[in-house]
Amino acid sequence: MSPEPKRVMISVRDLWKAFGNHQVLIGVDLEVEEGTTCVILGSSGSGKTVLMKHIIGLLKPDRGQVIVDGEDIVPLDEQELERVRRKFGMVFQGAALFDSMTVYENVAFALREHSNLSEEQIRAKVREKLGIVGLRDVEEKYPADLSGGMRKRVGLARAIALEPKIVLYDEPTTGLDPITTDYVDEMIVTAKKELGVTSVVISHDIASSFKVADQVAFLYEGKIVAHGPPAELRNSQHPGLKHFLAMWFAKGA
Repeated sequence: MSPEPKRVMISVRDLWKAFGNHQVLIGVDLEVEEGTTCVILGSSGSGKTVLMKHIIGLLKPDRGQVIVDGEDIVPLDEQELERVRRKFGMVFQGAALFDSMTVYENVAFALREHSNLSEEQIRAKVREKLGIVGLRDVEEKYPADLSGGMRKRVGLARAIALEPKIVLYDEPTTGLDPITTDYVDEMIVTAKKELGVTSVVISHDIASSFKVADQVAFLYEGKIVAHGPPAELRNSQHPGLKHFLAMWFAKGA
């Protein structure tokens, strides 16, 4: 018997978005199955971040649907969108930690804001999430005391504190050295295995993308022109993707 198909957690259908006369998204279609990691790959300015902002409801499309966990979020008002956003955790490009707070306070922040847990329960949750990302004995340190890779991991621990169904990563390896990039790649894979979350990664880093992705969607000139497992995209004949891959590997990446 063939395995049952996975449930679709995110479905983007015929999505269009323009800013003035600049058309950014042109009929984008994308499906992300529950419990998988999808990397949205593309060059700078290709519309990756605009697409991510639609997925989390920060932008409204000119046309199209964004269905999250079975619900079309496009018609929702801001109050209803806040409810939907509780399903998401977000790992920002620069980790975006609060510099004046300890690691413990950073990870505990969302729990204090959005749960009724006691301080003892919050402490247990913080330790659990830091353990998942491979960090221990750092609770009283400040972000300035940590390496770039450790800050990224704290950022993920904070993102998963409320146990979201979906984690979004915005260019998670930008500006990192190769060793730290490997740590971050491993962190993304571990989070999927340990938590079963659906992950969407925005990236222009081909090597990292192909390590962490179950599916890669290549965004080019406002459209997703290739979508499939990493091995399939390596062999794509689409001229834009072939050029993108050739330019990357020519740089010795």
